[in-house]
Amino acid sequence: MLGNVLEEFMDLHPQEGSEEYEVWTTNRNRIVNVLEENGFRYFRGGRVLPNDISVISSEVEQSSSTIVSVSKPSSVEDLLMIIVRGLPRAMHPLTDRRKDAQPLSFSSEYDVQDLLHALLRPWVADIRPEEFTPSYAGSSTRMDFLLPTHSLVIELKFVRDRNHGKRIGDELIIDIEHYRRHPDCKFLWCVIYDPEKLLLNAEGLKTDLDGRRDTPDGTVTVHVLVL
Repeated sequence: MLGNVLEEFMDLHPQEGSEEYEVWTTNRNRIVNVLEENGFRYFRGGRVLPNDISVISSEVEQSSSTIVSVSKPSSVEDLLMIIVRGLPRAMHPLTDRRKDAQPLSFSSEYDVQDLLHALLRPWVADIRPEEFTPSYAGSSTRMDFLLPTHSLVIELKFVRDRNHGKRIGDELIIDIEHYRRHPDCKFLWCVIYDPEKLLLNAEGLKTDLDGRRDTPDGTVTVHVLVL
């Protein structure tokens, strides 16, 4: 966990010779010294390991000079898990850009949806944003992303405030009723981005909505992720 927190700062440095680089070097050395004082050492790729583990030291030394490779996902579910869970980290180099570069903001649902769309496009050929669902209770709604090849829909919610956080569950229940009527939706991924931690019971929400839903109108398997 500590390695994941430190990785972005430790491995991505500002332009060498700049004032920011000098500050970064000083702060990085402080972190290295504090870790060593407590018997730990940082290795590239987000790994913090005890200094006294000699069995794996040679392996770590070899890998510390190279970027740790990530194997290709074996399924669309594995791909989505990597991309969705990595959304906050993907935002970091865009919100904290180098000097004179315009930083990007992820302060709305559309901002996060656009980032997710961009990360998916190199991997999934057919992505259909904002496709309409069949009518339910006299109205229809638009899907955020439909992946018809995989019979999968992604719905992303951005928790705006505490009151909205209380309504997220009700919104998703209605969305599920719409989506399970769509012939190309067999799997529904509900991604809830909650940067301010406004959801009162995220685990309860996941427990209530996760799982397979069978009705005469259709079947859909729901998977909920809270970021």
